[in-house]
Amino acid sequence: MRVVIAEDAALMREGLIALLQRFGHQVVHAAEDADDLLEAVSHCRPDMVITDVRMPPRNLDDGLRAALAIRAEHPQTGILVLSQYLGDAYAAKLLAEPAKGPRGGGAGYLLKDRVGRVTDFMHSLDVIAGGGIVIDPKVVGHLMSSERPQALDMLSEREREVLGRMATGESNHHIAASLHVTEGAVVKHIGNIFAKLGLQAEDGNRRVLAVLTYLRAARLGPADEETVDER
Repeated sequence: MRVVIAEDAALMREGLIALLQRFGHQVVHAAEDADDLLEAVSHCRPDMVITDVRMPPRNLDDGLRAALAIRAEHPQTGILVLSQYLGDAYAAKLLAEPAKGPRGGGAGYLLKDRVGRVTDFMHSLDVIAGGGIVIDPKVVGHLMSSERPQALDMLSEREREVLGRMATGESNHHIAASLHVTEGAVVKHIGNIFAKLGLQAEDGNRRVLAVLTYLRAARLGPADEETVDER
């Protein structure tokens, strides 16, 4: 997989490069600011972009803004945003809508400490490369612990738990192992989730759409939001 990295911290940047190369991926460019990232994506046309949220030139949400622009202009490119913060509002901005077009790439929002969990991190990249969506488990847990949104009231406690694990990119097999149930039970729960959320087979990737529905419905209270600077 051809990857462009955007990270202004040299140690983190070099660590990502080494990790990706170790697993056989090609880092075609390593940007130190958002402007360089946008130029590199236009020139290199990578399969995946991995970017920090906060980076130069403004040291605010420049990386996220660049990611949103790339998602709009290059919908086939997978996007993984890394952050030091829970940043529910950032995750919502990135994942609120699927990428447009028949070959829309996946997207993910992970906390930076997830990179140190190599197996989880590489699995997340695989999910995103396959067009899926991944949200950091800590962000999912934060959303699930908030006041439950009305749109998810129709789901049972177990169905909400399964949907939350789907949001982290877990496969049915991993969900079953985590919850100590059979894969058949997980499939049944997922079917119930699709039905209750009104997702039909012809809607395309219902797993992704279910996660998007979950994210859109999650309540972002004032204390939760890291408001994206609009200056």
